[in-house]
Amino acid sequence: MLGDDICIRHTKPEDAAQLEALQYIVFPNLAEDEILHAEHYLKHLEIFPEGQLVACIGDRIIGGTTTMRYNYDIEHPHHHTFSETVAGGWLTTHVPDGEWLYGIDVSVHPDFRGRGIARAFYNLRQQIAQRLGCKGQLTVGMLNGYERYAHQYTIQQYYQAVKEHRIFDPTVSVQEKVGFFIIGLMENYLSDPTCGNAGAIIVMPLNR
Repeated sequence: MLGDDICIRHTKPEDAAQLEALQYIVFPNLAEDEILHAEHYLKHLEIFPEGQLVACIGDRIIGGTTTMRYNYDIEHPHHHTFSETVAGGWLTTHVPDGEWLYGIDVSVHPDFRGRGIARAFYNLRQQIAQRLGCKGQLTVGMLNGYERYAHQYTIQQYYQAVKEHRIFDPTVSVQEKVGFFIIGLMENYLSDPTCGNAGAIIVMPLNR
């Protein structure tokens, strides 16, 4: 329980339709073929049920996070797109003994932000990573603040300013606060002009 009303638990098949609806609310500018749909969520539960979480109030889903296990050399980051990583949303790229717990997304309904839901997801994901013997969490954080600076910075310049803490990014800078650190820029990761189609590669190792 998070407070008196919000419950965070593992995803169930009956959550799939609400999770799809939440995708459109949380990621309104994301390309349609990068939105996770109900049938994707059902497949995730077949492939890696222990890595899927939701936040809910009663029967209402107000947040969700999708993960898989993945092998990735953080010392030599290679380029990959969101669609490639999640196999078009189906998560068939999941590696049962993968070294890292790869975070596909974190979504929280706008009406319930600031309640600690995202932080709780990250904390629980780290517990899952530890229980499974992973090295920690890996994800690509969307540089969602870029839209405000696109008229004056390239995405490379914006990324560098965020990494050097000269600009506060509403997604990546918050992820740093919960324990992630930035290791690289992933250009052309997805199709969302809000973040310049790019994200920051971030990791939260279990043993620093």
